[in-house]
Amino acid sequence: MTNRAHRVDCRHFDGYKPCGRDGPCDSACSSFEKVGARILVVHLEALGAVLRSTALLPAIKRRFPGSHVTWVTQAPAQALLEGNPFVDRLLTTTSDDLLILSALEFDCAFVVDKSLKAAGVLRATRADLIFGFRAEPGTGAILPATPAAQELWEIGLDDRLKFFENRKAETQLACEALELGPWRRDEYVLRLSAPERAASAARRARLAPAGEAVIGINTGCSAQIPYKKLTVEAHRELVTRLSRRSGIRVALLGGAEDRERNERIGYGLDVAHTPFDRGLRDGLISVEACDVVVSGDSLGLHMAIALRKQVVAWFGPTCEQEIDLYGRGAKVLTKAPCSPCWKRSCARETMCYDLVSIEDVAAGALRLAMPFAQRKSPPCPSPGPPLPSPPPTSP
Repeated sequence: MTNRAHRVDCRHFDGYKPCGRDGPCDSACSSFEKVGARILVVHLEALGAVLRSTALLPAIKRRFPGSHVTWVTQAPAQALLEGNPFVDRLLTTTSDDLLILSALEFDCAFVVDKSLKAAGVLRATRADLIFGFRAEPGTGAILPATPAAQELWEIGLDDRLKFFENRKAETQLACEALELGPWRRDEYVLRLSAPERAASAARRARLAPAGEAVIGINTGCSAQIPYKKLTVEAHRELVTRLSRRSGIRVALLGGAEDRERNERIGYGLDVAHTPFDRGLRDGLISVEACDVVVSGDSLGLHMAIALRKQVVAWFGPTCEQEIDLYGRGAKVLTKAPCSPCWKRSCARETMCYDLVSIEDVAAGALRLAMPFAQRKSPPCPSPGPPLPSPPPTSP
């Protein structure tokens, strides 16, 4: 048996099986990439925030060329990171993955979450330098790991700063907090596989067989702040306004939790339904099939931004300045005087989402969609027939 000088210092080498990029693992391999710094990224939740944090990856690679990046997240967020060209190893918080993490050591750890859970993940491994946030061992208080994270930390503690004084997007704040160099407004990093792109093209053909522009409406949001979604009635008004325009096809987006609600929204209206029970990657396929996406501040919005769609984003309880649309779309803000508030419960008779102009949302979506439509026509001059009532909610 011949001993070969394997390139164990290659970023693709794991000592278990061939990497599949070239021939024998030796000095003649043309795919050799010398490993630079070993980097750990810890961002566990929420789903939209994890996807947004992929915008940090280009800056990490600029600061640490040739680095090997391990990202730890919490299921099911790993689905949003699959196939990411900047992530070399993807782990979750399962016991098996944390056992893997305990066998590793890192030059730098970037902890994006301000949480004890993220701090606990960090305790499962070793990192020479920590950026972002850490936990005080005695009290469990979350503190800046370095002075650079002070601004983002303070914003989280002061509603006046967060709601009214800060004008930076969250991507900029995080980049500065992690000391990743000058902010360059890097885009989110998300890659669909070739089969996923083919599935998206096929889905678009089914949604708009005549080549219409497709406007997707993301109707749901997480249960943590339920006021990030419009009412069924408001969504029905929006669908009606959009579907009256020639050359436009409207599709409802959402997950399994939105099934019944989307059925009520679409009842009796000219609207298409996308699959709802096939997981996050299939949700990305549906978003990719759209030309324009209308959404509140939720995962669907971040999916659309990541896939570089034209977006109409409406904001009620949350801060619009924290979201960067990268010049692709428009924001519609509630007229509620108490916005933003970030409250998880509210007893007001008139809610912030009730004071979002559906007319403005529809006008923005149509303006963005028209370049994608094969046919153009003026808006319907009459209000049209009354909307059929949605079916009753199942007991």
